[in-house]
Amino acid sequence: MDLNSDLGEGFGAWKMGDDEAMLDIVSSANIACGFHAGDPSVMRRVCERAAGRGVTIGAHVGYRDLAGFGRRALDIAPDDLTNEVMYQIGALDTFAIAAGSGVKYVKPHGALYNTATVDSAQAAAVLDGIRRYGTDLAVLCLPGSELERLAPEFGLTAVAEAFADRAYTPAGTLVSRKEPGAVLHDPDLVAKRAVTMATAGEVETTEGVLKLEPASLCVHGDTPGAVELARRIREGLVAAGVDIGSFA
Repeated sequence: MDLNSDLGEGFGAWKMGDDEAMLDIVSSANIACGFHAGDPSVMRRVCERAAGRGVTIGAHVGYRDLAGFGRRALDIAPDDLTNEVMYQIGALDTFAIAAGSGVKYVKPHGALYNTATVDSAQAAAVLDGIRRYGTDLAVLCLPGSELERLAPEFGLTAVAEAFADRAYTPAGTLVSRKEPGAVLHDPDLVAKRAVTMATAGEVETTEGVLKLEPASLCVHGDTPGAVELARRIREGLVAAGVDIGSFA
């Protein structure tokens, strides 16, 4: 099972999360590409640290929305979104290659992730941007999403992920962060959910149990206590006999 986290989300003097500690725990790093967070110095530093630890590098692409941390949906033309996805992958790949690695997959961030999960036009624009950069890149997404459904049409491999620290709706989407209980903080609960996701292929939703078969589990790097949550998840998976390793 892959364990991924959103990293490199600082910007200038603004710090976000503990990238150093998380890189000792996860097997894949979704690194911000400068649109929702991150800057050249942050991208270079996190790529170097990830490469040095053998952590797989993924491009965490988002809407151009630094002020809103990429969590506000934008009405952007598909062609423009395709170009911006390509631009972000290329920016991060520059630093990844210089660090002796390279971008191996793409994961949309925040509002772009949520929109591309259900909106076929936005999903197609994201996938077109990935394809134009390189069909060897996988796309990390929710199972049953438009990204997963359309990926084969673009010659891309979709990798299903699940979120150990987020609440789910019965439809398999994430509960909006505007709703109470959308983000889970209890380490025991989060670790238990992660093990159930990995071993039983299911998760409790707001109205029952949802079947899913994730190849990767995500813990958000900006969640308070993220390092402890990630550590507990890894310990729980190992104790359950689940091997930790990147899908890419």
